[in-house]
Amino acid sequence: MSDATTRPSAGPAGAQASAPMVEASAVSKSFGSNEVLKSITLNVRRGEVMCVIGPSGSGKSTFLRCINHLERIDAGRLYVDGQLVGYRQKGDKLYELKPGEAALQRRDIGMVFQHFNLFPHMTALENVTEAPMRVKGIRKQDAVARGRELLARVGLGNHASHYPSQLSGGQQQRVAIARALAMEPKLMLFDEPTSALDPELVGEVLDVMRGLAETGMTMVVVTHEMGFAREVGDSLVFMDGGVIVEAGDPRQVLTNPQHERTKAFLSKVL
Repeated sequence: MSDATTRPSAGPAGAQASAPMVEASAVSKSFGSNEVLKSITLNVRRGEVMCVIGPSGSGKSTFLRCINHLERIDAGRLYVDGQLVGYRQKGDKLYELKPGEAALQRRDIGMVFQHFNLFPHMTALENVTEAPMRVKGIRKQDAVARGRELLARVGLGNHASHYPSQLSGGQQQRVAIARALAMEPKLMLFDEPTSALDPELVGEVLDVMRGLAETGMTMVVVTHEMGFAREVGDSLVFMDGGVIVEAGDPRQVLTNPQHERTKAFLSKVL
């Protein structure tokens, strides 16, 4: 991985609190000869809901996966809460973290995927409590109490004993959100969380995400739901071809895009 200048120290607690939750600096990523991300630079403020839109293959999901080091980057730097993601710096060199170290870092970043990835042999409650007990060492009774609270929060308080096969797609995705929240993350990443759902089930998942945004959770949401981006998003990023084509206030970008490529994309989805 190429070297880059060291990010200045966040300094005292006040400066740390005002620093971005996510800071991407010239992030690049290739798969073979296919350059998927081309020097992406952006910041996500604490408490901000950033929505990322764009055509398939534009690099949206890859960028999201780089934020929690599910994909390693080839160049640039990524910081979450002031910490370098996936690497340790010694002098002017970067060394990739061992898998166990990366996993410890990743537990503070919740991620909800397009497909729910629930354990089919576990109930909804067991899916929510497994990671806190196994990864964080939380006592079972505490994890269960918290798990029931979270299932109630996503509207599934009466479904704790149901297995994934007994739940609709929207219900499974809400369990997946509760599971991510059970780890008490500082940042939530959503990778097209409604795209695998039947249209009538989309609203129930978006409602949970709206509620989460209202609590001040920092969220980066890759989505095709333009209404959600307009209503809930604090910022909107349009990506195409591995670059950020346009970014700004969602209402401004969606109603008055400045770039021809953005105009062409929105004309097909709005």
